[in-house]
Amino acid sequence: MGMPTPTIDPRFSDPAAAPTPWADAEAALARAELYWLTTVRADGRPHVTPLVGVAQAGALHFCTGLREQKARNLQASPLVALTTGVNTWAAGMDVVVEGTAVRVTDRAALQAIADAYLAKYGQDWAFEVEGDGFRSEEGGPAAVFRIEPAKVLAFAKAPHGQTTFRF
Repeated sequence: MGMPTPTIDPRFSDPAAAPTPWADAEAALARAELYWLTTVRADGRPHVTPLVGVAQAGALHFCTGLREQKARNLQASPLVALTTGVNTWAAGMDVVVEGTAVRVTDRAALQAIADAYLAKYGQDWAFEVEGDGFRSEEGGPAAVFRIEPAKVLAFAKAPHGQTTFRF
């Protein structure tokens, strides 16, 4: 992800709030342990699921088994929203990334992403690069995706402030 310019939305922000710096939003995305991914089913209904992911080479990445609902959804539409944050009202920050999921198939990039999963989550999320994706310990093939952001929203809570980043 590049260095977008932050814009605070006064309609949804405390008058004392300043725009969230991009470095803070990017750090929150990188350190999150769990994300919620929203994809769109072929019939237009949303599908939301929790997953793990990694920030690597300036982008967010996730993977999915080829037979999972989110993989089928991404075949019909690559548009996604990825969210993370805390379930509190007055502390922390929530971040929403809206964008396009792009399949990663380059072997060197896949290895770097697999290494990032291992570094972040340990052996529970160890992947082998095989073909144009991952093979998990369970043995199933998994596609790897990078999210190309169109817009990122950061929701600060002390004071409340909504910052928009456009790419």
